[in-house]
Amino acid sequence: MPTLTWLGHACWLLRTERHTILLDPFLTGNPAAALTADDVPADFILVSHGHGDHVGDTARIAHRTGAQVIAMYEITQWLEKHHQVTNAIGMNLGGAVELPFGRLKMTLAHHSSTLPDGAPGGNPCGFLLQVEGRRLYFACDTALFGDMQWIGRGGLDAAILPIGDLFTMGPEDSLEAIKLLRPRKVFPSHYNTWPPIAQDAEAWAASVRRETDAEPLTPKPGEPMEL
Repeated sequence: MPTLTWLGHACWLLRTERHTILLDPFLTGNPAAALTADDVPADFILVSHGHGDHVGDTARIAHRTGAQVIAMYEITQWLEKHHQVTNAIGMNLGGAVELPFGRLKMTLAHHSSTLPDGAPGGNPCGFLLQVEGRRLYFACDTALFGDMQWIGRGGLDAAILPIGDLFTMGPEDSLEAIKLLRPRKVFPSHYNTWPPIAQDAEAWAASVRRETDAEPLTPKPGEPMEL
């Protein structure tokens, strides 16, 4: 059974029977990080957009592990030019690809995307994954948008949504997102790293139970959860 582990901020580790997928590996400089860039495992690294708290340690981990990077085309080109990361798949919104762990589709996200040196990172994105018979949606950094209802069509075993507010949707809008997506389980992300995005996860979970049919899960960093 796949397991999902929050590594702090917006970094997630998805383990399947044979593969390990790392999302937005911001570990160095992340006060909530449960692992370091030198010990986190990865076969694949997914990068949602160009901000430093998401690109993070991508190049360092990719070189150490040999992991394949999947990201927006502009980000993969930047990683190759400035960090010599060549094992990568550049994509764009709406595109899908079959990978050894399953199917990945790049979904819309309403955010911005500038790389750490100021270079444009293309469009921000989320990821819809089909892994070992489960359908998972990582919204990544985004505002609420109505087309989430289409992402939820076909059913979602889990949705991972930002709740930090200020830079992404907050708890209130995340409830509306859950109503559109209708996932079986929902995890909060992108919160409590620093004071400006501090949130009460248990209060959020109580609201989810009260207002939706989803099961909210609020793991501590480093705590694996079965999907």
